[in-house]
Amino acid sequence: MEKSCSLLIHFDRGTPAIANDIREALEGNDVAAKIDAMKKAIMLLLNNETLPQLFITIVRYVLPSEDHTIQKLLLLYLEIIEKTDAKGRVLPEMILICQNLRNNLQHPNEYIRGVTLRFLCRINETEILEPLIPSILQNLEHRHPYIRRNAILAVMSIYKLPQGEQLLVDAPDMIEKVLTSEQDPSAKRNAFLMLFTCAQDRAVNYLLTHVDRVSEWGELLQMVVLELIRKVCRSNQREKGKYINIIISLMTAPSSAVIYECAGTLVSLSSAPTAIKKVASTYCQLLLSQSDNNVKLIVLDRLKELKSSHRDIMVDVIMDVLRALSSPNLDIRRKTLDIVLELITPRNINEVVLMLKKEVVKTQSGELEKNGEYRQMLIQAIHSCAIKFPEVASTVVHLLMDFLGDGNVASAIDVVIFVREIIETNPKLRVSIITRLLDTFYQIRAARVCSCALWIIGEYCLSLSEVESGIATIKQCLGELPFYSVSEEAESTDPSKKAQQTTSVTVSSRRPAILADGTYATQSAASETTFSPPTVVQGSLASGNLRSLLLTGDFFLGAVVACTLTKLILRLEEVQPSKVEVNKTTTQALLIMVSMLQLGQSSVLPHPIDNDSYDRIVLCIRLLCNTGDAVRKIWLQSCRQSFVMMLSEKQLQETKELKAKAQVSNAQPDDLIDFYHLKSRKGMSQLELEDEVQDDLKRATGEFIKDADDANKLNRILQLTGFSDPVYAEAYVTVHHYDIVLDVTVINRTKETLQNLCLELATMGDLKLVERPQNYTLAPESSKQIKANIKVSSTETGVIFGNIVYETSNVLERMVVVLNDIHIDIMDYISPAVCSDAAFRTMWAEFEWENKVAVNTIIQDEREFLEHIINSTNMKCLTAPSALDGECGFLAANLYAKSVFGEDALVNVSVEKQADDKLSGYIRIRSKTQGIALSLGDKITVKQKGGS
Repeated sequence: MEKSCSLLIHFDRGTPAIANDIREALEGNDVAAKIDAMKKAIMLLLNNETLPQLFITIVRYVLPSEDHTIQKLLLLYLEIIEKTDAKGRVLPEMILICQNLRNNLQHPNEYIRGVTLRFLCRINETEILEPLIPSILQNLEHRHPYIRRNAILAVMSIYKLPQGEQLLVDAPDMIEKVLTSEQDPSAKRNAFLMLFTCAQDRAVNYLLTHVDRVSEWGELLQMVVLELIRKVCRSNQREKGKYINIIISLMTAPSSAVIYECAGTLVSLSSAPTAIKKVASTYCQLLLSQSDNNVKLIVLDRLKELKSSHRDIMVDVIMDVLRALSSPNLDIRRKTLDIVLELITPRNINEVVLMLKKEVVKTQSGELEKNGEYRQMLIQAIHSCAIKFPEVASTVVHLLMDFLGDGNVASAIDVVIFVREIIETNPKLRVSIITRLLDTFYQIRAARVCSCALWIIGEYCLSLSEVESGIATIKQCLGELPFYSVSEEAESTDPSKKAQQTTSVTVSSRRPAILADGTYATQSAASETTFSPPTVVQGSLASGNLRSLLLTGDFFLGAVVACTLTKLILRLEEVQPSKVEVNKTTTQALLIMVSMLQLGQSSVLPHPIDNDSYDRIVLCIRLLCNTGDAVRKIWLQSCRQSFVMMLSEKQLQETKELKAKAQVSNAQPDDLIDFYHLKSRKGMSQLELEDEVQDDLKRATGEFIKDADDANKLNRILQLTGFSDPVYAEAYVTVHHYDIVLDVTVINRTKETLQNLCLELATMGDLKLVERPQNYTLAPESSKQIKANIKVSSTETGVIFGNIVYETSNVLERMVVVLNDIHIDIMDYISPAVCSDAAFRTMWAEFEWENKVAVNTIIQDEREFLEHIINSTNMKCLTAPSALDGECGFLAANLYAKSVFGEDALVNVSVEKQADDKLSGYIRIRSKTQGIALSLGDKITVKQKGGS
């Protein structure tokens, strides 16, 4: 039988103490030196050092000490020393300890008595305890509650020993009497705990006898009562009816801990709607009344569990859950929104959206540091609500469009993506959204937001007035042409004046102004701007936002501007009857595009225009000069169709995921049907009746059936030694979230007894052995089960290796059997996960560790190779299936997974088919930690060569 460890202290073995120094300090009269020496002795013993010569010294010089610290250390020393010989008999010198313990139990100081009684709770040798029992029982009636409560625990621990019932035959009777007369809450709790542990029937009888006074008991005793109820009801389901009323009465207790435990107990005992409603309301009260953020997060976890199994009931408390948004903690707010978004129904959508709108408005007034991030969360939540229930889109879209120019770029991107989706899914809102977007476009300061807004303008400006307004808005935000003067370029190329700043007068962009009659007009202003090559300062707030971004060298935005102008002019040709106006506008657009090309090829900016942006702008120029019907169809119809297809696929994917989550096993055709109103009441309460119906439903749908996993267990057995070795060993590896359990079976295949057999293990990687190895004696041809716990601290491929060492009577030296290595697979720690494209791109930009793996495979099909990588890495493909269709010879896809430690694993697969039909390219892995990037890269390197 393995020894239990009750004491664990960290000790640096790099500076071991010398036994002689410890003995000299113990024999001296210095109390501080004695304390230090006792601490060193205890730590050495805990680290498997043997100090037999110290025992007599401690008996002579430490036992008589009256110092409380020394007495406490003495009890720790006595707790860890070996008290028995190899045959399990108590050592004769322990008689000296018994006399000292008896004196301590009768000591006039209450502290000495109390700590001694606590020490006896950890002693298992009946020979030591038997002579002390009379003194222990006397302390049950001591006047001090500290001694009484520890005496009860000592009685309980002795009674639980194998021979405890013979040593204390009438212990339950004595403790029951103590429980009846005891007034101290802690002692009363310990007495009830003793009956609950050792004489459960007596504890149940006491509880049912005093059921009317349970609500008046102390918090500690009420917690034990709830534990007793759980234990009784697990063993006998029919008894739970009489205990549910006790739980409900305790839900009004003043202690939050008791209320929380009551809710958890009620959920475990009953699935009746009445009980679940009571539990949900209780959790919501705790969520609002507790100030500790950790408590709030725990309660939210419980609410999330309730939501998964009792969604219909949780829908009724959705507004109470939303009140948790008043907490300033972002984790609490995020978890609250996650719960609420899955509880939205047509009945409560309006209330939820109204609450979210109020929260968004609050983020405008405050100047808190994390307001931007909170606003982004709210915008994403409103976006989700509007997609599920399009009827609420009209109430939120105009409010959110005020944040297109938000300083938090992530929030602005979420808003513009929301607007892009709503304008397609809600045709009735198209005109109002376009009008509002054109009015507020000049406020947008982020390039990515400008790009998306320009795409919306180019696709959804359909009428003549909208097209003209769109073109005018873009021209105003670009400002007057050209973007730079010739003198600026000359000075920027002049080495003598390159570092000097030049000042030029440019006409700034024109912002809309409201006239007296309420109409819009534009105003121009000449401003003097300072230009300092290579840093462009002309793009200040005084000038247009598009001009500002172009002058910083963002030519991708310039290409988007060119494409948007092209679409608008193509549409203008359809809605404008006057060809003169069309030609005039086309000429102005061509001038803008040529000016952007000149700016990109000039030396004013530190970086020239990139080839992709240059080609796109040139394509737009050629298209405006010579337009064909086929090209017109591509620009004006195909782009929109691709976007509609993307939205439909996204919606289809979300629907599939919801169906997969909501899928339950169906009842069989021949199952009995239980009718709620026809069930025999037999004196049952409403809650018990509902609970019976719920149990019948679970039984009918097969929720009570559990599959056996013996086949899976056999697949995870690893052979550690050979069949011809004198000791055969195999291990069953169980991988939990944060630890690995090795269940090693060791078989002695010889005819000799193996002594001091020890399983010595070592680890490589972020693995750590929790326990020190223990020695065993193995009879001939017998076996032994040895368990080893290994702590895992990160997602990294690790290796466990070691030996089995043993001794025999024939051979003097120790024999060693080397074990096979156990490789811990990273796939056991990562699972497929989903995140938005924006979140993926954000993490890709932030993560610093990247592992780049070259493609080297015999697979010749791009899709087949991608599927093989997905199956090999246990990751989720985020790229839509439609984006992977077709035979173009190229493939690029993003994969995502999360580890049990919360680490994100990002993978980008980019492959190209060569002329010889072989695949080439790279697989890039990014993560926040080095371990997951390297381990996942090694896994892909090994797995990518094979076929699927």
